[in-house]
Amino acid sequence: MSELPKGWKNTLLNQVVDKIVGGGTPSKSIPSYYEGDIPWMSVKDMNKSYLIDTIDHITQEAVDNSSTNVIPAGIPIIATRMSLGKIVRASFDSAINQDLKALFVNKEVDDHYFEYWYRSQGMKIESLGTGTTVKGVRLEVINALSFPLAPLAEQKRIVEKLDEVLAQVDTIKARLDGIPDLLKRFRQSVLASAVSGKLTEEWRRENDSKGFELSEFTKFWENEYSKVGKKYSTPKVTEGSQVSSILPSSWLDTCVGKIFDVHVGATPSRKDPMYWDGDIPWVSSGEVAFSFITETNEKITECGLSNSSTKIHPHGTVMLAMIGQGKTRGQPAILRIEAAHNQNTAALRVPEGMCVSEFLYYCLWEKYEETRRVGSGNNQKALNKSAVQSLRFPCPSYSEQKEIVRLVDQYFAFANTIEKQVNLAQARVDKLTQSILAKAFRGQLVAQDPSDEPADKLLERIAKARADAEALAKAAKKAEAARKKAAKTKA
Repeated sequence: MSELPKGWKNTLLNQVVDKIVGGGTPSKSIPSYYEGDIPWMSVKDMNKSYLIDTIDHITQEAVDNSSTNVIPAGIPIIATRMSLGKIVRASFDSAINQDLKALFVNKEVDDHYFEYWYRSQGMKIESLGTGTTVKGVRLEVINALSFPLAPLAEQKRIVEKLDEVLAQVDTIKARLDGIPDLLKRFRQSVLASAVSGKLTEEWRRENDSKGFELSEFTKFWENEYSKVGKKYSTPKVTEGSQVSSILPSSWLDTCVGKIFDVHVGATPSRKDPMYWDGDIPWVSSGEVAFSFITETNEKITECGLSNSSTKIHPHGTVMLAMIGQGKTRGQPAILRIEAAHNQNTAALRVPEGMCVSEFLYYCLWEKYEETRRVGSGNNQKALNKSAVQSLRFPCPSYSEQKEIVRLVDQYFAFANTIEKQVNLAQARVDKLTQSILAKAFRGQLVAQDPSDEPADKLLERIAKARADAEALAKAAKKAEAARKKAAKTKA
């Protein structure tokens, strides 16, 4: 530690904390214990600095029949297992579990000064944790932490200044934290304008762009299928899945299946090693995530390809994840390589010269939430081929599609630039908080006052008070022993 200002004293945590009290967990096998109104704090509650309630509550019976302890309001509470380096206060009396410890700071030390200092040590305390899966820190390690004790008057000045400065930092941080949500809404607004034709209203006024007839797409796929000796059949779609809206007159309001050739993939048998670790990229649903696919986690062999119903699809094919309870289902991606795929994904082959892959990709992105609602299934919601083919698709002319993609790319690039700047600013703000705290506990945040009582006098009073308390405790213990002895002799 760097040299402290005159009047300060470098000491140990256990010299300024009178006692440390732990907690416990009432038996989970007795559900009634957790139906009370006594707050019971655990690491789940350590995501804030100041608590107005806890997630769990217990009964007085639970307190009486467990090793938990009820800690008075305002006492700093730290985590010694998981969430290392975190410190909180509560506005209420609260029981605590065994992963938390309450620190009863001596009255000669400002509680808020101590709390700010402990927060400044967060990264160090986290690094002191031990354990393989879950890290914890021993009490002897906590007790041995070096504590910079300032004169009590200066402690209060430091707390006042930190309250003021860090409140400003928190305001900045809150504003920065709100920007990603604004950018998300901005992107969604851009996509909504893109697929409704609003984004290119001015472009249409200046460009004579003839739209498509549905028969043109049918003819395209009939020709493509005939090249490989197959017959193309127009898929049956559920027209009711379309949502009527007002589109430009030059646009075709139709379904995905009537414009694109939809394929569902397959997985070669995992039991046969000859099917795997080949040269053919193979896409799984987890890799279809609002992205361009340039490589895959797994590859299959020609043997695996020929012994399953998956197919290799060309560069530019749009992929759609069809299964997944989390965010996966409904997410699109574009192949930037030739690749096969599994049964949890749909491959939408794009009619060359008539549709732009990126336009379809943006359409699927825009209707992501709607597509997720289309999925059905009891255990794990999923789309199927028919549902994908029935998804509504607004189809402008080829030239307008290209213009839409150009504009969306332009707006998204702008949003991405802002996002990067926000990420950098957030990192700087996080560092700023630690920098301010470090400055405070080097004695550089507020001016020193020579008239302040020096910290070593505080330590002397703390030591004397502890010695007096120990002497009183011994005297009380001795008197109690004498009382019991006299009572026994009299009997």
